[in-house]
Amino acid sequence: MSKNIFFKSKGPFKLNILFPNTSDTKILIKDIKTLDQANQFNLTFFDSLDYKKVAENTRAAACITKESLTQFLPKKCQKIIVKSVLYELAKVASKFYPTADIDIPDDTLKKPSKSKFKGVKFGNNVLVGKNVKIGKSSFIGSNTIIEQNVVIGKNCVIGSQVMIKNSLISDNVVIQDGAKIGLKGFGFIPLKDKNFRVPHIGKVILDDNVEIGASCTIDRGSIGDTKIGKNTFLDNQVHLAHNVKIGKDCMIAGQVGFAGSSTIGNNVSIGGQAGISGHLKIGNNVKIGGGSGVVKDIPDNSIVMGYPAVPLKDFLKKGRNID
Repeated sequence: MSKNIFFKSKGPFKLNILFPNTSDTKILIKDIKTLDQANQFNLTFFDSLDYKKVAENTRAAACITKESLTQFLPKKCQKIIVKSVLYELAKVASKFYPTADIDIPDDTLKKPSKSKFKGVKFGNNVLVGKNVKIGKSSFIGSNTIIEQNVVIGKNCVIGSQVMIKNSLISDNVVIQDGAKIGLKGFGFIPLKDKNFRVPHIGKVILDDNVEIGASCTIDRGSIGDTKIGKNTFLDNQVHLAHNVKIGKDCMIAGQVGFAGSSTIGNNVSIGGQAGISGHLKIGNNVKIGGGSGVVKDIPDNSIVMGYPAVPLKDFLKKGRNID
């Protein structure tokens, strides 16, 4: 698996160091990954039957999980049985990546060098961190900040007062004024005396020809990544929480909100001010009406509206009955 270029790991750790109640002293954990991305040197987590199929095929060395879910994991995978999967995951992530729970300002920022960024145009007061890469024929607007290790492709237009960190951006991407890309998501474990911050060690990936509207906020992933597919357009003030994945050729109107870890298919249209709950799967070619509240999975080729969102014909029938 690729190295995390945005956060420095304190690992590897022996599994019994991370979990003292584990007797195995031979398993070496090099990183934390999602069920589908983990390999024989990684720790993963499994907290819901929604991920049963992925869990059955994980290659992880060990998995933090509940006792009721252990039956779905491969025999070779060491099971770490706990009461709160997400809390234990957050504690381990804090050991590997102690700086990922708060966004500390980049102290490597400086005015970009024209000799380093040939073919790139910059507005006034732009600041760029170390190891940033920007492709030719891109334009960066005034008062924009691009933090260390960010990659921006060719022919991109980045507006004014934009903040970009922990992100990989492909070619021909447009990001309008005031957008915030790659910041930490809203992740906390509620405790009695003090909430425990969940480290966010993932990144944001924007594919070719994506457009991000003004004042959009796109959180980086917690363990995995937040992704937007080719030719998808976001209107102004859209919010993507951590780990959201949107397919290609989608149109998202203003003020739509996506809760964490939802997956949106290809060619999806969502009307303004709709809300998508967390950990849902929205199929391909789906249309969601403005102001709708989506609280369950939606199959391919559906048209839904309302709160909770229902098939359009049911929504219209309900409206006629009220009249």
